[in-house]
Amino acid sequence: MRRILFEKTGDAVFISHLDLMRLFQRAFKRAGLPLTHSGGFTPRPQVSIALPLSVGVESQCELLDFDLDGQLPPMAEILDLLNQALIPGVRVLDVYQDTRKIRDLALLECTVTLEYDNGIPGGAKDAITSLFARDALMLEKKSKNGTTEQDIIPMIRRISATLLDSNTLILRALICCQNPSLNPGQLSAAIEKELPQYRPDFVKIRRLEVFDTNEMIFR
Repeated sequence: MRRILFEKTGDAVFISHLDLMRLFQRAFKRAGLPLTHSGGFTPRPQVSIALPLSVGVESQCELLDFDLDGQLPPMAEILDLLNQALIPGVRVLDVYQDTRKIRDLALLECTVTLEYDNGIPGGAKDAITSLFARDALMLEKKSKNGTTEQDIIPMIRRISATLLDSNTLILRALICCQNPSLNPGQLSAAIEKELPQYRPDFVKIRRLEVFDTNEMIFR
């Protein structure tokens, strides 16, 4: 299998995970790169994206695994052909032979940008820092089996808050992304629940990098 590192930014953040999969399948076809297919009565293209990205979230560290029929072109040629076939906002950064199983992916570094139309309320940075320094922080988690209470503190490896300007506070966090997993949006949800006086008017999330359990960059 081969692996692609790609980014999803700009207006492309509004493409759903399933549509992103279809986008790549069409891009491979337009680029003249025939994907292998699974067997059985309903063959499917052999392409998969690790850690499905929520709509509205930017990322510079998305991973896609694929396999091609026939003789493989050079990696650099695959990169160029795909980027010519993709849309603005979805760009291949690297193509390489995968060396690690996706199950080894464990941690995600991200930023959660909190924007306040009327300026950051006084004391917000210290209050939010103290919130994530608690011994436990319970939030509701929805699943196919219903809603349960989940303590998110064990899934936060580290987190810091930085004032960008008078209207913008940025959280930078390293969190679990598999077994268990924490959606970065839960960080802003925790603020809204526990500190409603510091609820932002707008939240922007960006994935920066993925790591294994030893905090080594995962590729």
